[in-house]
Amino acid sequence: MAIATDDRNLGLEIPGAAIRAGGDVQPAARAQALHPGGPVTNANKALWEKGDFGRIAVSMRESGEDLVRQAGIVPGMDVLDLGCGDGTTAIPAAKLGARVLGVDIAPRIVEAGNRRAAQAGFSSTCRFIEGDACDLGSLENKSFDRVISIFGAMFAPKPYDVAREMVRVTRPGGRILMGNWIPNDPTLVAQILKVCSTYLPPPPEGFVSPMGWGVPANVIERFGGAGIAWEGITCERDTYVFDFDGTPADFACTFLQFYGPTMSALEAAGKDGRGDALRSELVALFERHNQCQYPGRTLASAVFLKVTVEVN
Repeated sequence: MAIATDDRNLGLEIPGAAIRAGGDVQPAARAQALHPGGPVTNANKALWEKGDFGRIAVSMRESGEDLVRQAGIVPGMDVLDLGCGDGTTAIPAAKLGARVLGVDIAPRIVEAGNRRAAQAGFSSTCRFIEGDACDLGSLENKSFDRVISIFGAMFAPKPYDVAREMVRVTRPGGRILMGNWIPNDPTLVAQILKVCSTYLPPPPEGFVSPMGWGVPANVIERFGGAGIAWEGITCERDTYVFDFDGTPADFACTFLQFYGPTMSALEAAGKDGRGDALRSELVALFERHNQCQYPGRTLASAVFLKVTVEVN
């Protein structure tokens, strides 16, 4: 099975980012294209640091809790949340009685996660640290009963390394649960990315799309390279619901003001005099996808690939 290595192979024009977390190559590649005069150091980290992802994450809490409830977590388990953001899935895992470690690439988001855990009363059982999904060298082999990554590790630049590291730190009899956005899907997230891609510079040669993790054949091949037989891997479509306290236009503006990748698209669009066009296009997109019948609230669903890997 061939791994799709660019967005044309995936049938979707996608910039280097999506709904959230960890990773280095896609946003970094875009940053390099935006700033060709010199090298970019930790561009992905800077991308997420400049926004305030917590303003987006508040709309993701309920679906995050639903996913955690499906993970088979029981009290006393050790759980790793990779590309954890500010704790949308880590804190619900702690509420189930697990000892949770969240890892994210952005220090600012790590700080937000530790604040939220303390406010929820779980600072002793849920902590957040900075780290790279491609290299979890500070974590011991076979340390976790569950490894969770919801729209997180899919953004790391080396997918085979990510799969290997996730398997390495999982105990025999443990389980990996991933949520990955699907290329060319008609629902909200893929369409946000498709719109933004038209305002960003093209990616450089060798660009590896994060959306490759939304293709089952790729998932099987990547975990197969880490020693997992295909019989131990399950891929199924599921739906994530964003619940935002505001109008669709408000939600679109929140993305433009606080979500790093969309902020970068707006910056690029502004240089071309197309900032208003991007705003208008995103507002129209959010309005089309709003499923709430009540004014002043937005409910929008996005289909993703739920991946379960049994580690023996």
